[in-house]
Amino acid sequence: MRLKGKTAVITGGGTGIGRTASLLFAGEGASVVVTDIDEDSGLKTVKKIMEMGGQALFVKHDVRSETDWEEVAVQTANTYGKANILFNNAGLFLIKPLLETTLADWDRLMSVNVTGVFLGMKHIIPLMLAGGKGGSIINASSNAGLFGASGLTLYGATKGAVRIMTKDAALEFASVNIRVNSIHPGYIHTQMIDYAAELAGKKVEDQGALVPLGRVGSTLDVARLALFLASDESSYATGAEFVLDGGVSAGPPDVWKQN
Repeated sequence: MRLKGKTAVITGGGTGIGRTASLLFAGEGASVVVTDIDEDSGLKTVKKIMEMGGQALFVKHDVRSETDWEEVAVQTANTYGKANILFNNAGLFLIKPLLETTLADWDRLMSVNVTGVFLGMKHIIPLMLAGGKGGSIINASSNAGLFGASGLTLYGATKGAVRIMTKDAALEFASVNIRVNSIHPGYIHTQMIDYAAELAGKKVEDQGALVPLGRVGSTLDVARLALFLASDESSYATGAEFVLDGGVSAGPPDVWKQN
């Protein structure tokens, strides 16, 4: 019960990492506000939480919309009276050569991946301040926000922005014990990697060959890291980057290793 008595807002909670984190947080005692633009998937997550005896609320939510964020904040306050945790998980992925990237592509990814994170902090931090005990914000970046990659100019720009916004907010709210950290996953088995593998003409499992640890990560791998950052176990961590990519950002797999 590492999150007993806490309320967590998780965006993109209907599928993938968001659903796994929602179930994990609820299992650790949190009341979970599941938000998603897809009502059916979000309600399924809430149903799963209720079936395991947890507490959850679904709010249909487009993270690009300030009006929707205001509604998330109102419903969270009305139902649970506070927010202690925000997991800005919702995001879009795009692999596209720079010269083929359109302004519409740019605006779409920026609005979800960057504006959505900004609005989340803007509207949920007041609920943390009202509680008087601080809180924890986990912003989903990517290892693409740490180093460059061909075809990821736009996606990398959004995740680099999340990385720096996280540090800025961490400094601004440290004095009121609101911690803000970013997580940087690599190859994780979600719809994003299905899309990447299809573009490359490969199977998802083949992507494991690009990872020093030799495997693609799971949504549970990421959710467990988010749980650590949401809990009091990480009480001295803020403004930090937590990388979860199987060693990809450390360098290429050991080509000199003797089998």
